[in-house]
Amino acid sequence: MSLAGLRIVLVEPAGPLNVGAIARVMKNFGLHHLVLVNPQCNPLSMEALKMAVHAKEILESAVLVATLPEALQGCVRAIATTGRVRSWEMPLENPRTALPWLLEEPEKPAALIFGREDRGLSNEELNYAQRFVCIPTNQNYLSLNLATAVAICCYELAQCAELPETQTQSQSDLAPLDVVEAYYQQLESLLLKIGYLYPHTAASRMEKFRQLYNRAHLETGEVAMLRGIMHQVEWALKNQIDSENL
Repeated sequence: MSLAGLRIVLVEPAGPLNVGAIARVMKNFGLHHLVLVNPQCNPLSMEALKMAVHAKEILESAVLVATLPEALQGCVRAIATTGRVRSWEMPLENPRTALPWLLEEPEKPAALIFGREDRGLSNEELNYAQRFVCIPTNQNYLSLNLATAVAICCYELAQCAELPETQTQSQSDLAPLDVVEAYYQQLESLLLKIGYLYPHTAASRMEKFRQLYNRAHLETGEVAMLRGIMHQVEWALKNQIDSENL
């Protein structure tokens, strides 16, 4: 199992010391692909570079993007970390049991997403992940430093990568996340058009659809089939409207 295609994604990190420490711990455990979403600090500041020590090249090669979907471009798997109780049906998993799933198709990009130091990831951002991990901590002090959380997950990933290939479960051709996202956008547009969704409640209802499809781990061919159905529905609606206007 390989870590080469795995991205560590930090959403709006605010502390240069954290970013530098994360680069260092990534190199400790053999990860090299750092993506920063709208960083609120300079990842090449003296503070960050000092904390990175001998991992400065990870900071220098880090990819900076404006939004989380950009960070996930091309990925087929994404896990988000969260420290809060969620109201959704999707369960919170232990890193040790969930993270190996990111490495089951080593030739395809995957992402592990971390939120802001002070408030983590928003519900909208969590929508872009297929699974969710929560690092178990002492109930008397639940909060983890961002760099510490990344270090724990990088350690677990490194342990997974050392397992023989025969111990992994073979997977089908999962659809890239940007392909699935395009389907969600088309689905929302169609459901608004036919009156199933209303603009003021569309976001919350679409969360339910995302959860449903994320549990299914859609394959590329399945997304193509679903989009084909919607194209046919849109064609039928247009033809019906045109015939009524004759």
